[in-house]
Amino acid sequence: MHPETPRRTRRPALKWAGIAAVAAVALSGCSEQVERGWLPGSSDAEVTNQTGRITDLWVGSWIAALVVGLITWGLMLWCVAVYRKRKSDDVLPVQLRYHVPLEIMYVILPIVMVGVLFFFTNRDMTEITDTSGEADVHVQAIGKQWSWDFNYLDDDVYDTGQHAQNVGTTEGVLDDQITLYLPVGESVEFTLDSRDVIHSFWVPAFLYKLDMIPGKTNHFQVTPQQEGLYRGKCAELCGEEHSSMLFNVKVVSREEYDAHIDELRAKGQTGALGLEYSRKQDLNSATQEDEN
Repeated sequence: MHPETPRRTRRPALKWAGIAAVAAVALSGCSEQVERGWLPGSSDAEVTNQTGRITDLWVGSWIAALVVGLITWGLMLWCVAVYRKRKSDDVLPVQLRYHVPLEIMYVILPIVMVGVLFFFTNRDMTEITDTSGEADVHVQAIGKQWSWDFNYLDDDVYDTGQHAQNVGTTEGVLDDQITLYLPVGESVEFTLDSRDVIHSFWVPAFLYKLDMIPGKTNHFQVTPQQEGLYRGKCAELCGEEHSSMLFNVKVVSREEYDAHIDELRAKGQTGALGLEYSRKQDLNSATQEDEN
């Protein structure tokens, strides 16, 4: 038989565990960045109508994972401490081939955990990817090696970009990239296409990205809620100049949005750019212009 461990030897460990738990809870409330799981944005002013939902799903998943981890680690350490072999103990523990209640628990608990995670993920993703509503603004984003074209479908104008040069070495290179204008407070439906290889349309501040696959058109809707300038990039490795595939998103008032549309129209950029343009054609055109 194992000698009974005195209670006084366990109290310090319990005390320190309690202090650590209280400190973790206190620290978690010290910073809004921690509360948001280090995601960009602010809970007081969400960038879009979906960022709050995405943040809650992200933070909730991490909390569930940490709770499961703490319980698992706690049980493992408790077993190591309580059932460790003493110097005066020469008796082997009872050898069991199986333990039916434990094995049932090992099967049921993971199924319940995965089911709960699936329920909340499916609920939120269904809402985030819903495009059944009628959007106020329709924009087509076309990925190309290595930049972006934007068709403002409602206004029949377009804007076209070229991939950034000397990224990381030239000051202000990000500000010079093509800028997509969106009106604040109005729902926007994005139509995503690619001319060549797989790209991914990503605005980190929106907490959402979606692939652009040749031959397949993807859609999503979002409502920008905060005016400002946000950076965008390609999130899919698409070639040697992938890091230069940058763009900006500027959320502005309806008046400023209309003024930008009029500016594009005054430049003669009317109509819509199609998918028949390719990087090879663009390179040939550029070569011919250089030769001339």
